[in-house]
Order: sequence, then structure tokens, then C-alpha cells
Amino acid sequence: MIALDADTGTERWTYDPDVDRSVNYSEVTSRGVSLWIDSAAEPESTCRARIFVGTIDARLIALDQATGAPCRDFGEDGQVDLADGYSADDNPQYVDYQVTSPPAVVDDLVVVGSSIGDNWEADTGSGAVRAFDARTGEVRWAWNPLLQDSENVGAANAWSVISVDAERNLVFVPTGSPSPDFYGGRRPGDNRHANSVVALRDSTGEVVWAFQTVHHDLWDYDVPAQPALVTVARDGQPVPALAQATKMGHLFLLHRETGEPLFPVEERPVPQTDVPGEETAPTQPFPTRPLPLVPQGPLTPDRAWGLTEADREECRGLLRKHRNEGIFTPPSLRGTVMYPGNGAGTNWGSVAYAPERDWLVLNTTRLATLVELVPIDSLEAERTKAEAAGERFEFNDQGGAPYAMKRRTLLASSGIPCNPPPWGTLAAVDLVSGDVQWEVPIGEHDGEVVGLPNGGGPIVTAGGLVFLGATGDNRFRAFDLENGDVLWSTQLPRSAIATPMTYELADGKQYVVIAAGGHGKKGLPTGDYIMAFTLP
Repeated sequence: MIALDADTGTERWTYDPDVDRSVNYSEVTSRGVSLWIDSAAEPESTCRARIFVGTIDARLIALDQATGAPCRDFGEDGQVDLADGYSADDNPQYVDYQVTSPPAVVDDLVVVGSSIGDNWEADTGSGAVRAFDARTGEVRWAWNPLLQDSENVGAANAWSVISVDAERNLVFVPTGSPSPDFYGGRRPGDNRHANSVVALRDSTGEVVWAFQTVHHDLWDYDVPAQPALVTVARDGQPVPALAQATKMGHLFLLHRETGEPLFPVEERPVPQTDVPGEETAPTQPFPTRPLPLVPQGPLTPDRAWGLTEADREECRGLLRKHRNEGIFTPPSLRGTVMYPGNGAGTNWGSVAYAPERDWLVLNTTRLATLVELVPIDSLEAERTKAEAAGERFEFNDQGGAPYAMKRRTLLASSGIPCNPPPWGTLAAVDLVSGDVQWEVPIGEHDGEVVGLPNGGGPIVTAGGLVFLGATGDNRFRAFDLENGDVLWSTQLPRSAIATPMTYELADGKQYVVIAAGGHGKKGLPTGDYIMAFTLP
């Protein structure tokens, strides 16, 4: 954690939590910190203003905002071990327990989710969301997203950002898939609070309402983006709403107090499994408005893309070989084309809200994933075969399940996606009508705007600008909120796979700041740059 002077960028203090860098964590970073001010403390007292951070090795740490020193009255010498009971000594399969998003702060509580490696084992441990006393670090409540009839499975954890409506005493939790991601034979039914937006009472952790975006998830379609709290006009009256973006390109608009959709949501039949022991959900929820913000397939061979005919022919062959029936085609033993893939749609960076227009602005990625179930007794042979062929598949045991997982982004051998560009877009959606107001490709290759895969999110300023990093071309851009035109662009030293922030100091000068750190997991060069820009 590093504190910088907001005007000059001068370093004020640093705190090193001494994370063990020899451990192979499934994720690569922890994003963001949170501020809590103790209204009962004396104005100049130590740790009246506390910075809370969750670490990649599953600790919750409280620091004094002024000095960066640990708040010794919180937990044990300023920290709580969130993995207590999940350690490798207790349960070897639970070692991959992390925190990858900033805690939520409400009243005198700090609310924390977790990131769990949910493909290693079926029984990965609880994805419980917990609230801690902001002064003492004591647990005040815990909520487990998995129901009692889902024994011997875990996860459904909240690894993304939790939102708070303090006025309504609500905490909004985006949950992920149950473990393992791609086989659900041990978790029959809808797995009701997984892949959901869940509203909890902030004082007790009691469920107020829940809305599920995917039933019985078999595609790693976690709810990956922070629920956005918005106000939408309906019949001339302001309605408190929540907008939830997803990996599928669906945008669900829900009443914040009840969870009821503000646009109709239809349960539509979807392709069914042919895997022994699996039982797919017969239908999945589709919002009628807005329409999907990414293509949902099927990705037919005649749509195969590539820079060369060899690329296109290779991609056609892959599309013919595997199950390929559009969104929600279930994983299979012959291999399945997931379109959109599990890394598509909107992700960690979430969305931006322009309240004066009732518009939502969001960036999306458009890529397909190839996933195959491998009988567990054939796993090592399949892994050896892939390595010998130079194929860059990811394998996971899904321990406790009869099938392992084999997957990769659907690319030609040249590294070019098999689905046509653009592979990344920025769009503005009118929340009153559900119409897309504009959509533009984002990201350049060799000077041409093609639309690149992206991560991180946008912000909207009151001056009508949309700022976005996100793309792998190391550019930071300002778009016109009116039409999506690029008004300004600059080169960064690394890609900004992050969401910008903006603030204004007492002299009226407005700043826009972005973390340009690259991304190791995306194969981008990494760095440690914080870049600040000013607006007139």
C-alpha cells in the first residue's frame, strides 16, 4: 500500500504486508483499498481514519490513514487472518484462498468476500461473505452463498467488488460459480445463490432478495462486475435501481429494494448436456432489454476469422469439430465452443453511470473459449499429448469430480482469435429505454482501430467525458459521452488494466489518475506506474 500526495504525487508512506512471493497464487493482484472514519473517535486520534486492504494471501489489514502504521487494536496487531481454518495445514485443497477486491465499508463494519481457485477441487471450501467490526476485527456476521443441499462443493464466492446502499441498509454481493466450474454433477439444481446478485441486510447478513443470472453454472460465468447503484425514471418517478453487467453480455436492471427486473426477463430453453452424471438447467434467464452487448453465437464455420486463409481453415476445423450451439452450450467430452467465453463480456472494472442522462457506459470483450471435459483417468495422457503438440491448454483436476477441465481461448496457431473483430467495444446504454445509444471499437493494432480484448472499466465525468484505459495497446483515452468519439489519447508506459479515478482539489483543479501496471496473466509487460493528468 502506497499513499501519494494528491497534488504532486509525492510519496507520503508505504506499507509492505510481506506477502510470500514464492507461492503460486491463482490470481495475480489485489485491487484497491477502502477508507473508514470512526465517528466516535477524537478528531486527531490515531487510526480514527483507517485504510482497509485485503491481501492476495487472505489477510484483512487496518492501517492509519495518516502514517500507514497498523492499527494495533484491530485483530492481532492490525490484521485478521481470513484464511484461518482454510490453511494448507488444515485442508490442503483450501490453500488457494485470496482477497482480490477492496472491502466494502458500511456503518462500523468491513465486509469482505474472497477469491477461491474453484477448478482445483470440487470441495474448495466456503465462499462465505463476512462482516468484521471495523474497530476490533471481530466477526459480526457471516453469510454462506451455498445452500445446505450442496454438500461437498464450495466457492460461489464474491471475488468482485461489493456495493453498499447505506441509506437502505443493504449490501449487494456479486457471487461466482460453485466449484468445480465445468462439472455440476455433485451440485444438482440451480445452486440458487451462486451466480447471483444478493442483497444482504448490512447489520445482520440476512438475505433480503437475490437474483440469479445463470442457473447451475457450467461455464465459469461468475458475476464479475461491481453492482452499479443507479436511479432510473419510470412513469415520471425516480426508481432506485441496480445495474448488473455480466460475462455473457447481459445487462440486468433490477429494483434495488426488491430485486424485481425493471425490464422483462425471459426463461428460454438452452442446449442440454450429453455428459453422464450431469444435469443442465432446462432454461436460462435472458433480459429482453437491453439486447446482449456481445455476440452470443453460435459461432459457425462460415464466420471463422483469421489474417490468412490458413488461420481461417484452422478455425473452421475447430468450429466443426466441437459442440457449437450458441450461448449456454454445455461442456462436453468432445469439446465445446463457449461464445461468449468465460473471459468475455464485462469484467472486474464494472460500468460507469451518467446520472444526468440515465446512461450506463461499459466496455466489453468478445472472445470465444474452447472447453473440454477429460475423464480423470485420462488426464495425464491428455496433458502429455497437448504439451507434445505445443498446444497452450489450461488443465485443472476438478478433484472429486469424474472429469478434469481442459480449456483455452479459441485462437488459431498464429494467436489470432477465431471470432471476427471487434474483440473489444465501449457502449452507452439508455437505462430508461434499454436502447444502445452508441457502440465503438476500442484498441488499436498497427495504427488501425480493431477493438482489443480489455480489462478494467470506465469512468464518466460531469464534463461529459468517458475515460478508459483497459486495452493492451498502452493507450489511455477520453471519449465523448455524446457519441463515443475519441477526443484525446495518450501513450502510457504500460497497459492500464484498471479503472481510472478522478478528484478535484480545493483550488478547483481536476485530476484523472490511472494505474498503468500491465497484466502478467494477460501476457502483457508489467510495471508500477501511477499516471496523473489534469483537466482545465
